[in-house]
Amino acid sequence: MTTESKTTHSLNDLIEIARDGKAFYTEAAGKVEDAELAALFTRIAGVKDEIVRSLSTTVLAAGGKPADHGTFVGSMQQFYGKVRATLGDTQYGYVAELEESEDRLLKAFKDVLTDADTPPAARDQVQRLLPQVQECHAVMRDRKHAMKR
Repeated sequence: MTTESKTTHSLNDLIEIARDGKAFYTEAAGKVEDAELAALFTRIAGVKDEIVRSLSTTVLAAGGKPADHGTFVGSMQQFYGKVRATLGDTQYGYVAELEESEDRLLKAFKDVLTDADTPPAARDQVQRLLPQVQECHAVMRDRKHAMKR
């Protein structure tokens, strides 16, 4: 696999997962009644959008075509989140599923960073964006734990 195709492949996986998160956060923001929680979801959807745009720029610079869709797993997770929210505590249902989405994105970022074949340009971009991913993950993890009590 060429450096360009490896960069495109690695970053497009992250783009797809971040795009899933953006769509799920945007939907959840419109479904919860708590204004503060809706604002948090909207803010994090914006972070996901920024991640998608940044990674897409790197893919384009490497000569690739950025992913323009999400993943099947993300669609299923979003569907499950809707069902869970409908059948129980809407706010907790969305927070719990969005935290799972954050787990998935954080793991994918770490996988790219630990892959010895990840090209330097891709690694640098992922390393630069990792603090945002970690911060969103921590916010949702903490929110979930606080709601359990």
